[in-house]
Formats: sequence, structure tokens, C-alpha cells
Amino acid sequence: MTTIRTLSLALAAAAATPGVAGQPDPAVTDGDKYHVLLENEHVRVLRYHDEPGQKTHLHHHPNFVMYALAPFRRQLTMADGSKRVREFKAGEVAWMPAQSHVGENIGDVPTEGLLIEIK
Repeated sequence: MTTIRTLSLALAAAAATPGVAGQPDPAVTDGDKYHVLLENEHVRVLRYHDEPGQKTHLHHHPNFVMYALAPFRRQLTMADGSKRVREFKAGEVAWMPAQSHVGENIGDVPTEGLLIEIK
């Protein structure tokens, strides 16, 4: 019975932890760019800001919604080495599947966005 209770507590703690266990958390790897605005048992809301030419470290996001506060252009280098360019207009919203990547601002304006990570 004690083993089951310990396992249940460990699973509950893991569920309350952002991201996937063992995956790099962007609020930790790039705390100068990601700021936690809200966190509860359902979601974590992050505000992101960087300047042209800046790059993040490899980090992981669970499934999330991206809301662009301003237009921006970024290149994502995925964990498998593949690259994608993402462009957003101010006010655009997109669903993003869970992913690990390095992000780079390849535009000429700052990146400003909100990420709503689903737990």
C-alpha cells in the first residue's frame, strides 16, 4: 500500500511539472526570454521576447497555443536537426504539437508572443 501511495504522489508531482520529465524547460534554459505569467494544474502561460539575431538553447514545449503579439520571423531547428521557418502576423494564433527545438530570430524586429502550454 505504501508503494502505491508513493507512486501516486510521484505521478501527481510529475503531472504538475511543466514540460516532459527530463526535457529542458524554456523558462530555465532561456529565462531571459521566457517569463511565466500564469501556471496552474491545467496550463502554463509564457511570455516570450527576443531581439533580432538572438537564439535560444535547446528546450521542449508540450502541446501549446502560440499567440503573436507582434509580427515576427523565426527559424526553428528541431531536435532531429531539421529546420523550419515560421512567420506570424500580429494577432495570429496557431496550435503547435509538442516539440523540442532551438529558436532563432531571423527577422529584423523583436519576437513578441504568448505561449499557452497544455498540461
